[in-house]
Amino acid sequence: MSLHPVVARVTARIRERSRDLRAAYLARIDAARLSQPARTRLGCGNLAHGFAASGQDKPLLRGTRGANIGIVTAYNDMLSAHQPLQHYPELIKMAARGVGASAQVAGGVPAMCDGVTQGRDGMELSLFSRDVIAQATAIALSHEMFDGALLLGVCDKIVPGLLIGALSFGHLPMILVPAGPMPSGLPNAEKARVRQAYAEGKATRDELLEAESASYHSTGTCTFYGTANSNQMLVEVMGLHLPGSAFVNPGTPLRDALTVAATERVCAITALGDNYTPIGHTIDEKAIVNAMVGLAATGGSTNHALHLVAIARAAGLVIDWDDLDALSRATPLLARVYPNGLGDVNHFQAAGGLGVVIRELLDAGLMHEDIRCVHGGTLRDQAREPHLDDLKLRWRDAPVASLDTSIVRGVAEPFDSEGGLRRVEGNLGRAVVKVSAVKPEHRHIEAPARVFDAQDDLLAAFKAGTLVGDFVAVIRAQGPRANGMPELHKLTPTLGVLQDRGQRVALLTDGRMSGASGKVLAAIHVTPEAVCDGAIARLRDGDLIRIDAEAGTMDVLLDAAALAAREPATFNLAANLHGLGRELFAGLRAAVGSAEHGACTLFQDA
Repeated sequence: MSLHPVVARVTARIRERSRDLRAAYLARIDAARLSQPARTRLGCGNLAHGFAASGQDKPLLRGTRGANIGIVTAYNDMLSAHQPLQHYPELIKMAARGVGASAQVAGGVPAMCDGVTQGRDGMELSLFSRDVIAQATAIALSHEMFDGALLLGVCDKIVPGLLIGALSFGHLPMILVPAGPMPSGLPNAEKARVRQAYAEGKATRDELLEAESASYHSTGTCTFYGTANSNQMLVEVMGLHLPGSAFVNPGTPLRDALTVAATERVCAITALGDNYTPIGHTIDEKAIVNAMVGLAATGGSTNHALHLVAIARAAGLVIDWDDLDALSRATPLLARVYPNGLGDVNHFQAAGGLGVVIRELLDAGLMHEDIRCVHGGTLRDQAREPHLDDLKLRWRDAPVASLDTSIVRGVAEPFDSEGGLRRVEGNLGRAVVKVSAVKPEHRHIEAPARVFDAQDDLLAAFKAGTLVGDFVAVIRAQGPRANGMPELHKLTPTLGVLQDRGQRVALLTDGRMSGASGKVLAAIHVTPEAVCDGAIARLRDGDLIRIDAEAGTMDVLLDAAALAAREPATFNLAANLHGLGRELFAGLRAAVGSAEHGACTLFQDA
């Protein structure tokens, strides 16, 4: 199948736009390649420090042969997604010894959970934690002891942070090693029902806690298709997993077999052998385009409208929301996974999962097959399923068709002819909309603004009974420079209640709504943000706002002169400056780039 013309066109313009930056990046990482183990460059004192605690691996590390693999881990035992990583290092070390190599835990990275901090002040550290993780990854790999690395992480900011940090060591081969999703718990429809009932005062806190506990009940990643599981999809379609690794449950023999195989493979693809596969060459413009197409086709997290920009930039590539919009409009929606449907990622996997999706997209010319996958094959080889055959790890073809067309479909009968994400723009700036969970009749609105400067102010208005009629809720001063761009999930049940009552409602914000955004139209990541003289700061209650996700427009219905003549609102951000460590992030708030540039603090020349 020939490449779809939109995919070809977007790939070409990314390549051309990034030509000089990418060439400089590749020159740097190619110059860093070594033909001998990295540790041989170290002085004797340096090296002795590096293997002093290595026990049985010390003889190999003293010598000049055999790869040494760095393990960068996001393990902690508070978070269900990362708790299974506790025992990975020992398993990895044993597997490395089996192929004449060694492995060391190079360092740990922080792993905060948006689910725990949702609606709390700590959420203001969430987005910036990605950049801290990137820096921590670089610190872990900075000892010049390693010939490759395994990156252990799963959730929202962790995988993007690991990738950004890893790409600064782009001459090293690296494989992502996930933990997998927890088994399915309370059905998602029931969880959503209880949340909405609680928002209306029709369910008690105990009832809500019982429902949430039945949903998030075990080790493993949360099973809804939010940012964490979107991460796993992206890693698969960029060729950085062993095939089919994303959604295998933790604590199973198959999960352990995949971890062993990832270790053996990373040892085989270092610069010391004939299959050298550095991560800086794996992540190229084709892999990034595959990631954007996969995001659109599966209705993935809007957070990746930020993260993919930053990941690409770390690889010397420049992408923008126009690229994402063009690819999404050319890509059919092939998956409905909660919050875009009723099934979770376990149901998605059972129905054929990413194997079916990748194969369908390749057959339609919507993905690049010829990317440099870590397993040595092409992306079509990535569309296979791992299984154990008498305890031996093998791969087989994915089902020839979806086993549950309520969750996964082929290109011939998609859920929607276009993908799940849109870029909207107009006199209010530019923003991102996720439409995969929004019914067509709710994808456009023209209604007066109700302006708030915090999500709690809207919730208070709801409790007071003043949110009547149709309106666009404007929540501003929530961008990266204002307060770190927290997610605004507390609004989802409330706005859903109002929409179910028959009101036409939407959200407009310079903050985030993330992968769990629901059925209400939400124009998010508005840039320029309010505190950077964005037009959103000039809005007033009653202004007529029109958002049309299908047409790609977002405007306040005022003439340009009237809008420009208004004094922008000023914001008291004093409450965001201290508490829960926020005082330590003032420098990041001051340095961060715009949402469309990835809301990133790391690339000052961007």
